[in-house]
This record gives sequence, C-alpha cells and structure tokens, in this order.
Amino acid sequence: MRKPDNICAISKTGITWMGMIFWPKSSRYVSDLSAADAIPDGITRVGVFVNQPNEEIARIADRCCLDIIQLHGSESVADIMALRKMLPEDTKVMKAISVSEANDIKKADSYADVVDFLLFDTKCQTVGGSGKQFDWSVLDGYNGDLPFLLSGGIGPDDAERLASFHHPKMIGIDLNSRFEIALGIKAAAPLASFIKEVSSHPTSPTPTYKKKENYE
Repeated sequence: MRKPDNICAISKTGITWMGMIFWPKSSRYVSDLSAADAIPDGITRVGVFVNQPNEEIARIADRCCLDIIQLHGSESVADIMALRKMLPEDTKVMKAISVSEANDIKKADSYADVVDFLLFDTKCQTVGGSGKQFDWSVLDGYNGDLPFLLSGGIGPDDAERLASFHHPKMIGIDLNSRFEIALGIKAAAPLASFIKEVSSHPTSPTPTYKKKENYE
C-alpha cells in the first residue's frame, strides 16, 4: 500500500495487517514515508525489504512505526541477528521462504531461532509476487514451531479451497495482486467480500492483508 486514500478504504475491509514496500527497485516502492501515517491504529504495520542495509531498515522502521519487518531477499541468519540488535525489542521479524517443492520447506529450519514468523511464497524468477500458487500440500512437511502466513497468488475464487486447507501453524493469508486494480491500489469491495467469506468458515485462518510485490 502507498496511497493514503486507498489505505483508508482497505483498512475498513476487515484486514488485520497492512504492508508497504520499501525496496527502491519495486514498482510499488513507497518513496514518501509519510504515507505510513495513514495506516490506522489497530492495524499491524509491515515493512517489506529485500537485501537492504540494516541501518536503512532500522531508520525506516522507526519513521514508519513498523510492527513487523518482512525480509524477502537472501538475508542470512547473521544478517538478521545483526538487524534485531538495531530494532526495538518489540519489533517482530518475518522471513519469506520461496517454495516450489517439498525440499524448499526445509529452508525454514535455519531461521527458527532468529525470526518470529515465516511467509511461504511461490518461488519464481523474480524476487516474489508472481501471482501463482505453489502446491500447498508440501506444507505438510513443515513441523517447525514458527507460525506462518500462506502466500502466493491467492485470489477471490480461493475461499473454498482455503476453508479445506489446515495447518496448525498457519495464522493468516497474504493477499496482493489478485485484488489489485493498479500498482499499489487494491479494490476494497472484492477484498471485503472475500474476507467475509473466508471468515465465515470456523476453522479458517485470521485474514491477513499484507501488501507484497511483483518485483519486476
């Protein structure tokens, strides 16, 4: 998200998290940090970064009052440990894991002691945001302790499929391009309808909207 008016509209759809892209190479890059001021209280603020200097991440996190730092690059365990020393103690860190096959899930193990959340996304030639789904059944192989978000091409027609997918560590879903009407602009009415439908299933995850990227 990056437009104040759209941020306000989307904040009323039932979402619980909202993200902003702070990677300069992104076509949805948030160049005006004051846009974060439009995010209402009560919504978790997520900032997305890709292989950026820790000093830069910490500066933006402070200015934008970020609750969660999402690392979507090739950040190492050592990188993350160094970053955490520069962040407030209550700031959480989430690591994105690119998935195309069952073995990719094993990458999560190395981050078990340094992050608070994982995000399982579809592996693609770009950094992320392919709009395509991976085979969710490979998540049966994840038996770690970290909670995760399910990501990758989830759209308006996936509510029923989500209702039938269960994993004890899944805490939310990541929605992006398939609810987008322009770069960084989301359609509020379809998003609200989808969240209502997903939430009507008692075993569904808490709907989580966290803006991600088509990194091209």
